[in-house]
Amino acid sequence: QVQLVESGGGLVQAGGSLRLSCAASVNIFRLNSMGWYRQAPGHQRELVAMITDTNKGTYGAFDTGRFTFSRDITKNAVILEVKSVKSEDTAVYYCHADASRYMGKDIWGRGTQVTVST
Repeated sequence: QVQLVESGGGLVQAGGSLRLSCAASVNIFRLNSMGWYRQAPGHQRELVAMITDTNKGTYGAFDTGRFTFSRDITKNAVILEVKSVKSEDTAVYYCHADASRYMGKDIWGRGTQVTVST
């Protein structure tokens, strides 16, 4: 079984920054990809950023200029940093892993709430 452990999030003041981390319970290169999605109230879940095992990175379709996505292979983790947070960043952020090669399915974290206060 693959488990994803998310950390970070919570209440953040507008204009501040936040850092989310997600660690996998297996070697990150056993996974096809790993990344972050988010779901705001009343909206569909959307990709924020992800990276494949072949180092191909992708950011979401919205304006991600304030977002920095990275991978820490020593911790089998992916990190999402957001600067100058805005109210529209309020959402539940979910870690995702494509574990189809390893165990035949996608894995989702439980999600971590990010609330931006204005």
